[in-house]
Amino acid sequence: MSSNTVLYDHPGPRARVRNAVLTVVFSIAIAGLLWWIYSKFDEKGQWEARLWEPFTEPTTWTQFILPGLQQTLMAAATGMVLSLVFGIVFAVGRLSDHRWVSIPAGVVVEFFRAVPLLLMIFFIFYGVPFLTQQPMSAFWSVVIGLTLYNGSVLAEAFRAGIHSLPRGQSEAAFAIGLRKGQVMQMILIPQAARAMLPVIVSQLVVLLKDTALGYIVAFPELLQRGVNDLGANYGNIVAAAIVVAAIYIVINSMLTMLAGWLDRRSKRRAYRISKTTTVPMPAVAQVGGAGEKAGDD
Repeated sequence: MSSNTVLYDHPGPRARVRNAVLTVVFSIAIAGLLWWIYSKFDEKGQWEARLWEPFTEPTTWTQFILPGLQQTLMAAATGMVLSLVFGIVFAVGRLSDHRWVSIPAGVVVEFFRAVPLLLMIFFIFYGVPFLTQQPMSAFWSVVIGLTLYNGSVLAEAFRAGIHSLPRGQSEAAFAIGLRKGQVMQMILIPQAARAMLPVIVSQLVVLLKDTALGYIVAFPELLQRGVNDLGANYGNIVAAAIVVAAIYIVINSMLTMLAGWLDRRSKRRAYRISKTTTVPMPAVAQVGGAGEKAGDD
């Protein structure tokens, strides 16, 4: 059988030549764009050594970048855990057979998906104190805003993942006497999480980057401390932004690699379980063979 599919066909000689030419053209175009950006920054003196020298001093890292990075990671880690819990709970709520559960859960998810995250953080920090008569910390304003928004997006991702599973799995589970909560917990949600892992990781990366919106409430995260405060002290905003962007890229790449490792590990585990639980099929008596001859005898 041919390995070609309806969606993809191996390129022929002309297509390979065309793809190679387009690759070279776009590579040259990207290189030209990068050179143009470099030259424009060079004209403004952004590559001067005095602007990059602060990053060789330990105080720059201990007073600005590392404290901001610590706050960013703390807010992101707390928001990731709470967002995953929020997403699972409200995904199950939206799939409930009881309308008094599914309708309010749907309203909550759609509302927090529609409200801009920046506005949500702003309202939590400045609006909630009018209701509680207590000041709201910048850390929890950012974390709660991240949880409500990203948790709502993850709830829809989990719901889509559960809907994508074959209905025969849940029907078989109900047939052996499992309740709906047990079916969700033991069968549907674990498979949906594996199926939607790329979407979940992408949303968690977005959550990590959205911690930068905490500047609206003066939350001392990485962007605030590493770019605004550092740039105000040394006058090197462009250099500081490049360094902070590189840190964000490294952290997000590590998160993506961790998700890939978890995905491969779960697949290997599922393969081992399926291999060890395989039940051998019973032998089927041959028809018209030696059995008939033995009967004839």
